[in-house]
Amino acid sequence: MTNSHSPKVVDAQHYAAIEDRFAQLLRAPGMFLLQGEAMVPLEAIARSIGRPGARALNIVTGPYGEGFGRWLAHQRVVVENLIVPFNRAVTPDEVRATLSREEQFDLVCVVHAEAATGVVNNVAEIAALAHDAGALTVVDAVASVGAEPLEIEAWGLDVTVVSAQKALGGPAGVTGVAISAAAWAAIEANPSAPHDSVLSLLDWRDNWLTGERTALPTIPNHLETLALDATMTSLESEGLDHVIARHAAARDACRRGIRALGLAPWVDEDDEAAAVATTVAVPHGVVASELDDAARSARPELTLILVVAPGPLRFEALRVSHTGLRATTPDVLAAIQALGSGLRRLDIECDIDQATAAVLTT
Repeated sequence: MTNSHSPKVVDAQHYAAIEDRFAQLLRAPGMFLLQGEAMVPLEAIARSIGRPGARALNIVTGPYGEGFGRWLAHQRVVVENLIVPFNRAVTPDEVRATLSREEQFDLVCVVHAEAATGVVNNVAEIAALAHDAGALTVVDAVASVGAEPLEIEAWGLDVTVVSAQKALGGPAGVTGVAISAAAWAAIEANPSAPHDSVLSLLDWRDNWLTGERTALPTIPNHLETLALDATMTSLESEGLDHVIARHAAARDACRRGIRALGLAPWVDEDDEAAAVATTVAVPHGVVASELDDAARSARPELTLILVVAPGPLRFEALRVSHTGLRATTPDVLAAIQALGSGLRRLDIECDIDQATAAVLTT
């Protein structure tokens, strides 16, 4: 007997339709969906395009960039990490200077927006410099898609990974990947690229993309894939450009509020600040968890939007995650007011009324 309450399943035809819908929303022809949280496809890309002996320029502006370089090194790629302070973006001049050396790079890898540090890199210019130097680009756009302008085709990005789990306000268990013809050729020419593996991009290409997409090469995560379909209905209703503008407005309001409290955004320059999250430096002599606890005691419901910054910034900074449905003025205002209350509980003077007015300034 069929249980009328059984969850829907996703067959190949439905999966292909969701895939096409996602590609159309993001203006990324040829984008396909891989199962798993974004770290799985990112590692699959590193294993697939990481040819032994190849040289990669790995731009590191936060902890996520560091991880991709390690995966490439596991493939015996010669990795040069271009590491910049985590309070700023990499500059085009830094990329240009590195690429102008005598030894040629095969890959240039970059995280578009580092949600951990709140910095955004100029991917369009980085991609142009990489192509001029004869290198392929690999872009982690998991945190940036829906929060920043992202023109995969127009900017000529070779490999791009996106997910709905952050700014798009969707599920984490299905990930979009766009791969150019040149990148597919590099993957096919890589003798160490995985085959018959959950990390094999070539398997997906050969068993799904090059045919009529009538049989899925794996059992999909039905609920996560259906959740992506539902998320796109909401995104299409709002409009992707409006979603991006909403995140930019939340970022700007957050930075105004932080400064009005007498605090400093971790990322100094406004044009290098990511729209998905804002990281704020805690006052001298204060540990981030202390201010976080004090702020939470004022507004305990802010569990998801106000957190201790992850990784290397965990003692020095807090993060306001104005992400997805939280990219609104009321959410930012609640976080700023909680920060102000937390400062007062630590006997640090601040003007919450002034900060409130700054957030609400248009």
